[in-house]
Amino acid sequence: MREYLLTFFIAASVTYLVAGLAGRFAYWVGAVPPTRERDVHREPVPRLGGLAMLAGMLVAMLVASYLPHLRGVFEEYADARALVTAAVVICLVGAADDIWDLSALAKFAGQLVAAGLLVAQGVQLLYLPLPGGTFVLDQTQGALFTVILVAGAANAVNFVDGLDGLAAGVVGIGAAAFFSYAYLLDVENGVSRMSTPALVSVVIIGICAGLLPHNFHPAKIFMGDSGAMLIGLLLAAASISLTGRLPSQDVQSSSFLPTLLPLVLPLAVILLPFLDMMMAVVRRTRAGKSPFAPDKQHLHHRLLQIGHSQVRAVTIMWVWAAIVSFGVVVIAMVGGWTTYVLLAVAVLVMIAFTTGHPRRLFRRGVPVGT
Repeated sequence: MREYLLTFFIAASVTYLVAGLAGRFAYWVGAVPPTRERDVHREPVPRLGGLAMLAGMLVAMLVASYLPHLRGVFEEYADARALVTAAVVICLVGAADDIWDLSALAKFAGQLVAAGLLVAQGVQLLYLPLPGGTFVLDQTQGALFTVILVAGAANAVNFVDGLDGLAAGVVGIGAAAFFSYAYLLDVENGVSRMSTPALVSVVIIGICAGLLPHNFHPAKIFMGDSGAMLIGLLLAAASISLTGRLPSQDVQSSSFLPTLLPLVLPLAVILLPFLDMMMAVVRRTRAGKSPFAPDKQHLHHRLLQIGHSQVRAVTIMWVWAAIVSFGVVVIAMVGGWTTYVLLAVAVLVMIAFTTGHPRRLFRRGVPVGT
């Protein structure tokens, strides 16, 4: 655990220190787009925070490869090394979009290349857990599902990046839940606690925590597509790597949910933004508009319209992410009616808090506009 903590602090520290340089570089290359009508911030904010996150990830992985116990992860498995190359590619593609506004097709092509690098180096889904057994994937099927998972996670994280600190907080919380599950699973199965899924999760937590002081309201820098696609790929890769540590023959109906969790948990983290995206598509097509036409009716916009401040709206989304992600882990690892009751109470309280008017909830609270 001490080596994981050291890796976290290195990732967070390097990201925090490099973020200021990334902001200056963004001004130099023109990655400071003017505000749009649908934007919440009033002043232009530099992008390219993802470059600082990439630096934090690379330094943390380099140090981890020399630590007494974690270096075994790099010696025994190809996952960690493959992840580094794919992360560099997808972050650079995102950085190019932050600077030059690439087309959606060009960004998708970059995501395919990054996912292809993972597959080419042996990091791909081997099977899909099903009730009572597994569906073993051949090489082509595994590659296809891997690409879908990587591209889906990258775009979903990019979609949730609508308020200062929102994406970094949501993904960081989800990664913390994923780390707890990966670590406890290794303890339960009596295998080495030093694994690629846990290492990647710690790195995600670190780079998200390192960016937040610069990214929280009022943001001094945005992670941009370079950061959103990076942490999306890392989250998907951790999921894929964890499924590879669970032999398909060990998946029985009694352990279906714990075995399915590596695939469910990343989806649970991005559940709210995914539902928001689906509602946006329905809303726009009903109005006769393109599904990709921007508007100000997303979930975070609605929270602001109710009267929540930016800080409170982001905090609400963070709490929802914690309830969903850690709730799924607790259900899978603990279970029992007490767990369901406590989670149900937490959900009801958060629904009331989310939909209630802030002026009624906080008589002497912070002014709505702050």
